[in-house]
Amino acid sequence: MTDSTAPRGKFISFEGIDGAGKSTHIAFVAARLAATLEAHGKRVVSSREPGGTTLGEKLRELLLHEKMHLETEALLMFASRREHIAQVIAPGLERGDWVISDRFTDASFAYQGGGRGLDRAKMEALEQWVHPHLQPDLTLLFDVPLDVARARLDATRTLDKFEQEKTDFFAACRNEYLRRAAQFPERIVVIDSSKSIAEIQDTLVGILDKLLQVID
Repeated sequence: MTDSTAPRGKFISFEGIDGAGKSTHIAFVAARLAATLEAHGKRVVSSREPGGTTLGEKLRELLLHEKMHLETEALLMFASRREHIAQVIAPGLERGDWVISDRFTDASFAYQGGGRGLDRAKMEALEQWVHPHLQPDLTLLFDVPLDVARARLDATRTLDKFEQEKTDFFAACRNEYLRRAAQFPERIVVIDSSKSIAEIQDTLVGILDKLLQVID
């Protein structure tokens, strides 16, 4: 049963084009948050999009590997997101947990909107329909030059259909991410992911410590 008296948790999303390095820092952030939150009887819930639920993971396989119409792709992304919110994000926040998601709706604006060219008004309509009253409390956008991002992709594994896209696609994705950051500066923090891991972690510590002040 959900404790209706528990203070709402925080919702943090990680964003960036493929190869930006965000995945490297998710475990670090989760561990940093957990060290403080556990002392207050709270926990960190880590998830991802597309995915995060049994249905979402099935949709993820389709979305990452099957060719489909652009609007079908966008609709499936938001269908997976709706399930993710209902089963993972909303219940976690209601319990007072802090939820970390590897991607959220900013990714759809970047990939299906910027990269694929889906009309922004359609994206906004889907966003308003699926989560009209929910946005991350903090979005960490890992930004890196395109040549660096492409060099970081692991050539030893099979790349998904997005990772196989050309430079122009990722340039458009990156531009849309930065447009969103300019539109929502109170929520989206741009991290220079071309710096060393140690430098980035120092930056993250400062951001997280400020956010954690709300429970101290």
